[in-house]
Amino acid sequence: MLLLLTCLGFVFFMLKGQILVYAILAIIIAFQVASFIHFLNRTNRKMIFFFDAIENSDSTIHFTETEGSSVTSELNKRMNQVNHIIQNEKIKTQTQEQYYQTILEYTNVGIMTVNKKGHVLFANQTVKAILGCEVLTHIQQLSKVASDLHTLIAHFTPFDQRLISLHNERETITLSIAAKSIKIQESVVLVVSIQNIYNELDTQQVDSWMGLIKVLSHEIMNSLAPITSISQSLSKVLDTGAKITSSDGAKLAKGLSVIQEQSLGLTEFVSAYRAFTKIPKPDKELIPIASLFDKIVLLVREDLTLAAIKVEINLTPNHLEVFADEPQLTQMILNLVKNAIQSLQPHPNGILQLEALKTVSNRIIISVIDNGAGIPEALIDQIFIPFFTTKEKGTGIGLSLSKHIMQQHQGHITVKSIPHRQTIFSLAFPGFSD
Repeated sequence: MLLLLTCLGFVFFMLKGQILVYAILAIIIAFQVASFIHFLNRTNRKMIFFFDAIENSDSTIHFTETEGSSVTSELNKRMNQVNHIIQNEKIKTQTQEQYYQTILEYTNVGIMTVNKKGHVLFANQTVKAILGCEVLTHIQQLSKVASDLHTLIAHFTPFDQRLISLHNERETITLSIAAKSIKIQESVVLVVSIQNIYNELDTQQVDSWMGLIKVLSHEIMNSLAPITSISQSLSKVLDTGAKITSSDGAKLAKGLSVIQEQSLGLTEFVSAYRAFTKIPKPDKELIPIASLFDKIVLLVREDLTLAAIKVEINLTPNHLEVFADEPQLTQMILNLVKNAIQSLQPHPNGILQLEALKTVSNRIIISVIDNGAGIPEALIDQIFIPFFTTKEKGTGIGLSLSKHIMQQHQGHITVKSIPHRQTIFSLAFPGFSD
């Protein structure tokens, strides 16, 4: 305002011809302009200094709030408030970062992040201890631990999961390795988890073998006990030395018939065991799930009609595909559907549901659902043990076979059952890239 008034006075006195007055006003105008430019430059330098401090993460700056005019004081106050907010956010970020860093360091799972060039951006102490590397900066260093480990991680794909055994001077360890890609700003980083599961596998393997041996012993003894008993009875008939009567001949014929029947049953059992141990590796291809479901329903159409079972098919999305071995997948789902039909046969309002969906992580979940008798809670942990069965004429390899096939597909099979309400068998397949 002063500069404007001075300029008006300068023009007025210049028009009046009062040279001395407007000369003095010209000097005053020059001084005012210089002062104004100085004020603007000082404010600009202060703002530049403030932004430079923010850019360099310097939160120690402070501006005097009683300096100069009210406008300058208010500006200084606002910048101090912004700086205080930045300080608080920085402290919160550092606290959270330290919190998550501590969790990652003390977890039993080894975690490391790798960029596209193979540089290790982060590696916790657990992964260093598992791999025996005090310093881990590049995956090339893993070749010193095991060449196949370096190759595996270098070509690892997201959502994949592998098991690998490492041998050193002290022990042999089994590692479960999984990975997931995340995008940080414009860079894609692979998060790799490595876990030593040797002890868990060892315990689980022993439990599985004990369960398998128990079932095998039970089945073999069930077949051998009648053979042994009848053989002893027939031996007594032949050891008497007396002439064999027609009655004895009938006993011999019946006994031999039973022995033959039991022997055939034992042979079928051994054949089933051999079939279980000779599953070929999956020949994967993209399979339209809608066509697969139609094929399954067609194969069991007669059984569904006889049992008056209603079928419901749900796919999300409708044109869903799965990357799997078609014959093996058909065999698994068909086995689950037949089990569901058997469970639904005494049910007056039986419903069989075939569902498939794609999760947010691109995993494909195929489910077979029924509202039949279900599985008792006491048996839910035993149904996947080879040759365990509750059926009178069952072989007990269907579900264990499905579990083995799913493992070869890098997937898994799960079951949830509420007897007489709902039973769900789910086949989870890893996602694939187009």
